[in-house]
Amino acid sequence: MKTSDLKKLKSGTDVRGIAVGGKITLTDEAVSLITKGFCLWLTKKFKKHELKIAVGNDTRISAPHMSDLVISSLISCGADVVYTGLSSTPSMFLLLKESDFGCDASIMITASHLPYDRNGLKFFTPEGGLSSQDIDAVIALACDGAFPAGAGKYFERSFMDEYSQILVGKVVEECGPEPLKGKKIIVDAGNGVGGFFVEKVLLPLGADVEGSLYLEPDGTFPHHIPNPENRQAIDCIAEAVKKSGADLGIIFDTDVDRAACVDKNGEEINRNSLIALMSAIILPQKGGIIVTDSVTSVHLTEFIEGLGGKHLRFRRGYKNVIDKCRELNNSGEYSPLAIETSGHAAFPENYYLDDGAYLITKILICLAKYCKDGKTLSSLIDGLKRPVEEAEIRIGFNSQSKDFKAEGNSVIEDIKNSGEETAADNYEGVRLLFGKSNAVVRMSVHDPVMPINIESDEEGGCRAVAKRLEELLDKYPFLDLTNLIKFIDQ
Repeated sequence: MKTSDLKKLKSGTDVRGIAVGGKITLTDEAVSLITKGFCLWLTKKFKKHELKIAVGNDTRISAPHMSDLVISSLISCGADVVYTGLSSTPSMFLLLKESDFGCDASIMITASHLPYDRNGLKFFTPEGGLSSQDIDAVIALACDGAFPAGAGKYFERSFMDEYSQILVGKVVEECGPEPLKGKKIIVDAGNGVGGFFVEKVLLPLGADVEGSLYLEPDGTFPHHIPNPENRQAIDCIAEAVKKSGADLGIIFDTDVDRAACVDKNGEEINRNSLIALMSAIILPQKGGIIVTDSVTSVHLTEFIEGLGGKHLRFRRGYKNVIDKCRELNNSGEYSPLAIETSGHAAFPENYYLDDGAYLITKILICLAKYCKDGKTLSSLIDGLKRPVEEAEIRIGFNSQSKDFKAEGNSVIEDIKNSGEETAADNYEGVRLLFGKSNAVVRMSVHDPVMPINIESDEEGGCRAVAKRLEELLDKYPFLDLTNLIKFIDQ
């Protein structure tokens, strides 16, 4: 295969494509080449040929076939393989840090929250997930074809029990045995990997879990996409909380590296409110800088500063946010949390690993300690103001576009120089200020899309901002303003 063909499968810091159906892009050849490229990359990185690599997968219908391909490709390169079976993405990294598996690296077969026909590969070493540049290097080696040869050994061993015990242990250490006794906590796993959390974490902590939903693995995701940002998924767990009288509802994405929750009233704790909750939990201990992506609310900044912390809005992309948090701590500026509005959250004490189950574990500790005598998790964020209006409008690129990344970035630079008032503390795109309203205009991390996030503290404010943006953007023939015009006319 050509390097250009494999590069089309790159998605930031991992590889993704269509794995089943009539238009397969993540072909058997591509999976085998990229896996062998990773094996060769590890050989060069560690300067050794005797490798031991763990392989796990989520619940997707293509997982068995993909697992066989990955395992056989590694063994043909002389690597020993430990197949962990159904696994969460965070567990595949943690087994490199807190187990006796003795593995040099791991591969997780998942496409996160994407539809059932997609799949992909995520790669880990004990240093963490691979960077975008690392993926480029793996793909280059995959196309070179000079792979090591051998006959590695095959083993099977799950890490999920040990991983769950680590989570349980953290809660018990803070709160004592069965700290959730008397609490009803339900989970909507969306038929992804997250069903383990009920049996292996919540039950040992004493929680009543009756009313939990879609815990059985089913790679067709028949009820809804396992995704904390999906409206149907959030509405589903919110309704289940109200129906069962639960104290807390939890929702995970397919591979459990993201999470969100709803309170006992079925009110969503997600995006800005989830960041606020975590800030309220951790900032009173030592203060510090909360690193988020660029589209968070101005009211979140006020909330964090009211707790004595600082808010740094960085670039979209969970790896960008995590790396910035790491950079701050390495330079002596304390940052206890890196978190995206999507639900990716990482803590320095947990190897900067974005782990939805660890995020929820921190919330469970707070629930056990704080939510007594009528107190609720939501009362911790009562001081967080909500915008009167919010909107996200995705601007596309039409057939006149020749290089959407260059064109999009040139538009953003033009806006910065247009004379409009802009925010100084901006690391991605441009944040325009319009009195009681503001808008972030940026380029998508991966796609030919220019997302616009608008929030306003007055009715009609989002529409007024959208009209002004139409005036600014109308002169660019390569932009498709259909969605913007629809929003204005609705």
